[in-house]
Amino acid sequence: MSSLQALCSGLPLQPLPENPGRWAGVPHAPVRTPSLSPAEEQLALRNALRYFPPDVQELLAPEFAQELRLYGHIYMYRFCPAMKMRAYPIGQYPCRTRAAAAIMHMIMNNLDPAVAQFPQELVTYGGNGQVFSNWAQFWLTMSYLSQMTEEQTLVMYSGHPLGLFPSSPQAPRLVITNGMVIPNYSSRTEYEKLFAVGVTMYGQMTAGSYCYIGPQGIVHGTVLTVLNAGRQYLGVKDLAGKVFVTSGLGGMSGAQAKAAVIVGCIGVIAEVDKAALMKRHEQGWLMEVTDSLDHCIERLREARKRKEVLSLGYHGNVVDLWERLVHELDTTGELLVDLGSDQTSCHNPFNGGYYPVQLGFAEAQSLMASDPAAFKGLVQESLRRQVSAINRLAKENFFFWDYGNAFLLEAQRAGADVEKKGANKTEFRYPSYVQHIMGDIFSLGFGPFRWVCTSGDPQDLAVTDELATSVLEEAIADGVNPAVKMQYMDNIRWIREATKHRLVVGSQARILYSDQKGRVAIAVAFNQAIAHGKIKAPVVLSRDHHDVSGTDSPFRETSNIYDGSAFCADMAVQNFVGDAFRGATWVALHNGGGVGWGEVINGGFGLVLDGTQEAEQKAKMMLSWDVSNGVARRCWSGNRKAYEIICQTMQDNKGLVVTLPHEVADEHMLQQALRP
Repeated sequence: MSSLQALCSGLPLQPLPENPGRWAGVPHAPVRTPSLSPAEEQLALRNALRYFPPDVQELLAPEFAQELRLYGHIYMYRFCPAMKMRAYPIGQYPCRTRAAAAIMHMIMNNLDPAVAQFPQELVTYGGNGQVFSNWAQFWLTMSYLSQMTEEQTLVMYSGHPLGLFPSSPQAPRLVITNGMVIPNYSSRTEYEKLFAVGVTMYGQMTAGSYCYIGPQGIVHGTVLTVLNAGRQYLGVKDLAGKVFVTSGLGGMSGAQAKAAVIVGCIGVIAEVDKAALMKRHEQGWLMEVTDSLDHCIERLREARKRKEVLSLGYHGNVVDLWERLVHELDTTGELLVDLGSDQTSCHNPFNGGYYPVQLGFAEAQSLMASDPAAFKGLVQESLRRQVSAINRLAKENFFFWDYGNAFLLEAQRAGADVEKKGANKTEFRYPSYVQHIMGDIFSLGFGPFRWVCTSGDPQDLAVTDELATSVLEEAIADGVNPAVKMQYMDNIRWIREATKHRLVVGSQARILYSDQKGRVAIAVAFNQAIAHGKIKAPVVLSRDHHDVSGTDSPFRETSNIYDGSAFCADMAVQNFVGDAFRGATWVALHNGGGVGWGEVINGGFGLVLDGTQEAEQKAKMMLSWDVSNGVARRCWSGNRKAYEIICQTMQDNKGLVVTLPHEVADEHMLQQALRP
């Protein structure tokens, strides 16, 4: 396929493209094991073939059946485009609306091999975060977007483009839902079957909403997390000579190495997949690599003594690394690690998200496909060993946190010693990073705000960096409370470091954490710059779903909400709906993301700034709601910082009226009232 025009012309049927099969030299998704019955296999095949006219079905049927049996899913490799997949400048897309062209720009970025974890399986990150379920859906979606007018909305059902429906210019151009399975049937086992038969999809967070910006997003989140962990746990602002040990160098977790360098510590990251490790090394995100535990410990000691800034990739299993650190402590008395976490895709532990220490990488992949039950047993034993080592180190001056990947949840299910006595069911022996580190930041209204310059021109990104920095500096000069000022200062530092460290992978994008006031001011500054020609093309505003209001996740984003509502999803659903009628260009609502299928409801948006007054009004209205919804919810749950922020916001915006909670301080009164 040689052009974007051809890519937007619908499924290529006359003639059918050649079937390249699985590409060599690129990572591929692990084989799935949905355990379909013969009737379910027929259903999967029928569902795949309904995208194609009868005259080609006889040719495609055996091919799709083979994919299902070999890989556990029908990806339709024959229809994987030959054209280079990347975020092309917005003006090159053959569309009737700028909004549609911006969406295409974002979709193709999510599938760029430099960005996507398993590009041929349409997986952007997290091991199973799909953009689409198969390649037919991609072709049809691109065709619909090229046809769409300002009076139509494209509706997406878990990767499937249902069609274009009449709407209004004020309505979203695109509405996405992913994984909206009836709650009683939203189990991991049912998901594997439903995905295999092609009727639902796990969109992670920003994979299925077309808003992923490469690992830069998680670099920033990890920078803030490690910085604040140092302040909270170690009582230091300077992390020189401090050691941070973790695991994972894949789509999201690959950010950890770069984050360690930016904060100035020593990062040691274990990774079982050599291809993933070498990809980060070749990108310059990993400074050094080794497959020797002896060398790893020796290099760690040396860097610690010299207070070097270092990112060291260990090609091996993190359990071996944790157990070696215990051995060094027990034999020499030397604690070689200060901070620790885990970023394996533990939300998907039995399908390639976590590899057991007892097996090598290739051997584990083979067992995963041939004997899933045996593989699960080894994974759970490995989790128990990992937790045992972490528990030993934690008796010293070492601090561990769960990074929201369901590590402690899966460890608990495996029988590991992670219980916290007297705690509620969202708490473990170690906190999630939201509970102890990022939760207060969310309560202040700060979260991962991001933008994409659709021109594809780095100069436009440089202009937006300057504008965002100026906005935050002006806010500080106008006077803000100390907690807000510290966050603004961290993010000004981040923008400067991001430019220096060349963090752009794929589209010309940037992320920073900002509150409601900052987000609105930045959006207005961008829109005015577009209107005056300082930025050459529209800018797409978005955010991670992992934000103040976007996600209800009791083991991550809402793990620090203790009024009993952590398992309720009203906030995320209301956010999706509210963004839709306040001006978002597109909205998405997902089951799953971060901690896994059935564990979370989350949503996101895209908003195209084109320099018009209408775009500015939409940004002001939608961004204000997108933040204040979550702050108000945290206020009602009893968070004092959120209470103060929402009170200030009501003073600034007379249209906002929030129900404020009264304090119930008399515990004795409660006990008396509940006596038989």
